[in-house]
Amino acid sequence: MESLLNAQLKLIPEMSELLQKRYRILQTIQLTKGIGRRVLGEQLGLSERDTRKELDTLRNQSLIDISRDGAAITPKGTQLLTDLKEVVRVWSGRLQLEQQLTKYLSIKEVIIVPGNVDTNTNAATLLSQEAAKYLESILTDEKIVAVTGGSTIASITNFVHETSKWKQLLFIAARGGVGKDVSFQANTIASLFAGKMNGTYRTLYMPDSLSEEAYTTMKKEPFIQEMMDLYERTNIVIHGIGDAEEMARRRNTNELEIERLKEAGSVSEAFGYYFNEQGEAVHRIRTIGIQLKQLQHIEHLLAVAGGVKKAKALLSYFKQAPEQTVLVTDEGAANEMMHIISHNQLGGI
Repeated sequence: MESLLNAQLKLIPEMSELLQKRYRILQTIQLTKGIGRRVLGEQLGLSERDTRKELDTLRNQSLIDISRDGAAITPKGTQLLTDLKEVVRVWSGRLQLEQQLTKYLSIKEVIIVPGNVDTNTNAATLLSQEAAKYLESILTDEKIVAVTGGSTIASITNFVHETSKWKQLLFIAARGGVGKDVSFQANTIASLFAGKMNGTYRTLYMPDSLSEEAYTTMKKEPFIQEMMDLYERTNIVIHGIGDAEEMARRRNTNELEIERLKEAGSVSEAFGYYFNEQGEAVHRIRTIGIQLKQLQHIEHLLAVAGGVKKAKALLSYFKQAPEQTVLVTDEGAANEMMHIISHNQLGGI
């Protein structure tokens, strides 16, 4: 398919830019459901004249409807987005970027969605949709799925299908609670996944960080030992990757400890471990939950994180990530990672 597309581009070089522009417009309309012309133009950086012209074209092709409530995609438009997804993935350069990052990070696959979650809510929606799609592609009956907390992982539950297709799915919290917002904690997210996908769930109502004495005592409790056994038998882990300082502050870490993390070179955080730029664990939270060494033998690891601001954290974590990991990220993070990689390979020149 790629050779045919490249031949078409040589004959009609302007076709790629026009197709991508109209695809972005159609995709934005699908995601926003009733967007006005002015807001649409502002989101995509188009002039009012250009926006009006493109909307008229899409309406004339029966791809959208326009009413007093704004523009809305039609079933024909939705199908076209599906049909053109792979073409746009190639022409936009995302396929090549995915391949480059997959090789550099030495993992199973990198999936990149358009946009930057730091500045565009539509990109965050696409990130969650793609993660949900990948999860459903690897699920089979009688799987144990461990989930971490965070708004990114929580939003995936909005896009998995309500279904009874799979039997005996068990969703478990990969760790105790982090932060004050219960809706973004692993226990809540596990229950949401189970509710949507006809599964059951097990919670872990424990503080994310424990004293040494509490940690030693709790490990002896029968329900903790049962959870640890479930972690050993887990088939799929869905997790985020955090910026080290941001995660420390979310845990209400005191300023002295935050300074120590900085001095140790902490860049990223995942599973209660803080990693430096070289991917070395420089600090570990005493927590009951899935442990780093357990990830090595888990069949599917799905990491979901995006945004330019996360690029350094992603590169840090993936210096040591298990090779079976699949990363779902966005163009913002992917392009920034490649910029950092290129800069480092040139010796910082």
